[in-house]
Amino acid sequence: MNKLILGNLVHRPLRSIISALAVAIEVIMILSIVAIFYGILNASRTQTTGTGMDMIVHPGAATALMNTSSASADVRIAQVLAAMPHVEVAAPVYIKLTAGSSLENIYGIDFASYNALRPFVFLAGGPFKGPYDILIDDLQADAKPQLHVGDTVKVLNHAFTVCGIVEHGKGSRKFIPLATMDDMEHNPGKASAFYLRTQDTPKYQAAVRDEILSTDGLQDWSVQTIEELLSSLTPEHLPGFNIALKVVIGIATIIGFLVIFQSMYTAVLERTREIGILKSMGADRGAIVSVVLRETLLLSAAGIVLGLVATYLLRGALHNRFPTLSFQLTTQWDLNAVAIALLGSLFGALYPALKAARKDPIDALSYE
Repeated sequence: MNKLILGNLVHRPLRSIISALAVAIEVIMILSIVAIFYGILNASRTQTTGTGMDMIVHPGAATALMNTSSASADVRIAQVLAAMPHVEVAAPVYIKLTAGSSLENIYGIDFASYNALRPFVFLAGGPFKGPYDILIDDLQADAKPQLHVGDTVKVLNHAFTVCGIVEHGKGSRKFIPLATMDDMEHNPGKASAFYLRTQDTPKYQAAVRDEILSTDGLQDWSVQTIEELLSSLTPEHLPGFNIALKVVIGIATIIGFLVIFQSMYTAVLERTREIGILKSMGADRGAIVSVVLRETLLLSAAGIVLGLVATYLLRGALHNRFPTLSFQLTTQWDLNAVAIALLGSLFGALYPALKAARKDPIDALSYE
């Protein structure tokens, strides 16, 4: 029976290859979208923890999408916050979301206070020397075209000179002076948020929060600890994240289901006489169903292996071409993709298998 199954696959090589490729594409689609979605999300969490802050303060309600809101806070609030008990550093930050060749955040910072949160690790160059200097991280520097200290880069439609390259993980990949950001945005003296480093974290965080919310003009502001902020950076708190993920996975599963269904249905029609011979020799319905499903499992296994290998090769290619893109593959999602592809294929083959099992051996033998 095993030789029969292999013979069926070899007899129609093009159809077998197309079926396996469909399953491979299904696996690649699932893993790629998951790797990009979760990669961006987890990279954002890593970047946030790398700033050195343990609390964040900004106008309005708490939100994971603070970087999409306008900068409306007076930068002088930083002095008020820094003077509060148990606050060691208060750094104003102007966060600008841009959608040019890629979606990215540009940070306008006061270098002294932002560096005091957790010092930058310079790999080349040094701090700002002029209003149109820019700091970039090492991943941004390695992106194509590669950048070096002294090179000119266009940011927010202005030319900036790279004055320093720092280790990644400090909140953003590009930093410009806060005053320059204010001038370019025609929003003088403003910031999006204030990053705080408190004394003996987390011992005094509750006291700092109470002090901020009892200060005139700050009663309606959002005050979050780093743990609270990170808990909001989850798929459940990001609008459309899970919906988009489920839609793509659903489309990929349907593609695999339909291709396997069409392939096995056609195979059953072509092998009607063969099925009649098997049944006349004593093969029961279970044996016929088993032949079709085992053939499907072989096609699916080949497609899954091909899909996994192609996805990991894709990760390497993307990392080489786009160093700043976070493409994270996990064992759990590898297993999920395998399970989804297998179940989709088996369901796609189930009806053709049952149709084959129900064939009357006399009719099948007389089929032309």
